[in-house]
This record gives sequence, structure tokens and C-alpha cells, in this order.
Amino acid sequence: MEKNHSVLIVEDTEHIRKLLSQALIEEGWQVYECDSVSRALIETASRQPSMVLLDLGLSDGDGKQFIQEVRQWSHLPIIVLTARHDEAEKVAALDMGADDYITKPFGIPELLARMRAQIRRIDIKSTASNTFIFGDVTIDFSTHRILKGDQEIHLTPTEYKLLSELIKNVGRVCTQRQLLLAVWGPNYVEQPHYLRIYMGHLRQKLETEPTNPQHLLTETAIGYRLIR
Repeated sequence: MEKNHSVLIVEDTEHIRKLLSQALIEEGWQVYECDSVSRALIETASRQPSMVLLDLGLSDGDGKQFIQEVRQWSHLPIIVLTARHDEAEKVAALDMGADDYITKPFGIPELLARMRAQIRRIDIKSTASNTFIFGDVTIDFSTHRILKGDQEIHLTPTEYKLLSELIKNVGRVCTQRQLLLAVWGPNYVEQPHYLRIYMGHLRQKLETEPTNPQHLLTETAIGYRLIR
């Protein structure tokens, strides 16, 4: 890794915690560990890790409690590691402020890819720039001009606002509720068909293969994600 990033693993199953720790140390991460919500809050405040990997089912409570507490004072990336397959649980964690989730069992390569995506998101947000590029699409925020290759693309104000929200959260899973609230407002949070329509418009205009998108991705039953 080019930078010395650190990660806090919050997992109460010891063999999983040790397996993750060993794998991440081998990849150059500085690793901290704990097994409870209460300890995780202390470790996050004192260690100030670059990222947290968070199990939801912990010995002294639900991991969502940790997310809720931390989001009052920090925006560090939180990736949820969960054995829960209930989509409502994942959505609840994301709505509270988690940045991504992985359902157990998962492979280390997938986890590392998700972690790299979050680090890139941090690096992008910390770099002052008027432009954003994904695939062959370039967005100039100073002029609101969008190019796909050499062709200028016109977006409606709503399409542009939705794209801007996805760019602001690049690499992060955005729930339907989060996007509806940010783009259309509180009166539309129960209207997911708006998102489906406008995401379809963005894919038609910006993806090379709209029916097989590579950047504007659907997280089934949860929301959407923009990846570079």
C-alpha cells in the first residue's frame, strides 16, 4: 500500500477476527482488534483508524449502535461484515451511516477490493478538483459540463443532482432512501420508482452498455453505487 492505513476489526468470533487480522497485516495494513461495541467506541476514539470493519452481532449489543454513536463525530469508512441476510438489516445499517457491507461468508480478495474502494473515496474527497472522471465520462463541476469521450452529454437538473450525489459518495452504497431524500426531498422517500427511472436515464446517457452497467451499479433491494 502506498500509504500507511490502519483498520479496526470489530468481531466477537475470535477465529474470524484473527484470520482477518493476519490477512490484512500481510497486505500492509496496521490492524487493531476488539470484540464489543463499548470497546470499539474507545478504540475508534483513541486509535483513530482509517477504517472500521464491523460485525453487527456483538457480545454487548448490535453493531448499529456503534455506527449511530460514531457518526455523531466521525465520517471514517465503516464496512459492515454480517451473517444476516435480511435486506432490512443491511439497509438499516447503511441508513445509519455505514459505507458498505459484505455478507458472510466472503473471500479476502473481495474484502480487500471493498477496502481499497473506500480508501480511494477518501483520497478523492481530500483532493480539491473541479473534475471527476469515471470510465470515459468527465464531469466538470465548475461549468456543469459532461463529456463522454469527445461527445458532450446533456443531463436534466434532476439527473445532474442524482449523479452528483452518487459522485459525492463514490464507492459507497447509497440506499434508496438516502438518494430520494438528497435529490427529491422528504416527501419522496417512499417513491423508489423515481430512482429506477432516473438511474435508467443516467445509464442510457453515460454507460457504454446501459443494460450491463460497469459504473452505475444496482445493489439489489438496497440502493445504488457509483464505482470508477
